[in-house]
Amino acid sequence: MQIDSPATFLRKRKFERGEIFTKYKNFMGYTCIDGEMVIVPEEADVVRKIFELYLQGLSFGQIKMYLESMNIKTVTRNEHWDSSTIQKMLKNEKYKGDSRLQKTYVEDVMTGKKVKNTGQVSSYYVKDSHPAIISEGIFDKVQKEMTRRSRVVYKEDGTVEKTGKRYTSKYLFGNILECWYCGAAYRRRAERGKVVWRCGTRMESGRDTCGDSPTLNEEWIKEILARNICEDRIYDEEIVRNKVDRISVFNKHIDKIRI
Repeated sequence: MQIDSPATFLRKRKFERGEIFTKYKNFMGYTCIDGEMVIVPEEADVVRKIFELYLQGLSFGQIKMYLESMNIKTVTRNEHWDSSTIQKMLKNEKYKGDSRLQKTYVEDVMTGKKVKNTGQVSSYYVKDSHPAIISEGIFDKVQKEMTRRSRVVYKEDGTVEKTGKRYTSKYLFGNILECWYCGAAYRRRAERGKVVWRCGTRMESGRDTCGDSPTLNEEWIKEILARNICEDRIYDEEIVRNKVDRISVFNKHIDKIRI
């Protein structure tokens, strides 16, 4: 039987009583004053705008582009936003006034290494722990929309199919490559003896509709994935299929690989 240290024991008691740690640093929308989470009005407006844009149909990349075009800075005053940060904001329950405590825990007290809590230790969910920026209704709509989009599969003929399965099309890249500019899936095309992938919107409606989206050589994509995802830097489709959720394509390179 593992015996908790005094510090760990006190932390657990705080969690069980619903007391949360509010020493948030660089958390968009909130600051900590006298141990309480307090809304920062101008930052809260940015948070609300992000939720609004997502429900209007914009992708993470499109929201990033909007924020940067409006000269809206991140919480750290950076001019450039990260699409994955926007995704995490949209999934964070703190924006509806709730808190999930102990999402991570210290795995090794000697090194202080923290790891994600997937059931190894207790976690606690506290409702109405602080003022909400987003209503519960809006927050839940966003979560449902995320689930809906994750179940949309783009078939090789350009049609869209909803499915509970992660992949169903003949070609893996048709389900994981997405255009950073318009959010459309990439589609396969054979040109001059090479296989390339191109934004579906551009293929359907012409260059003027999504002119900045790049065309990618399939072998180049495999090289990138082999280097970043696969073992021994050798491309393995099964590894990519199991590890990769989406790949955002931007300005002739892969912007983000979401695992």
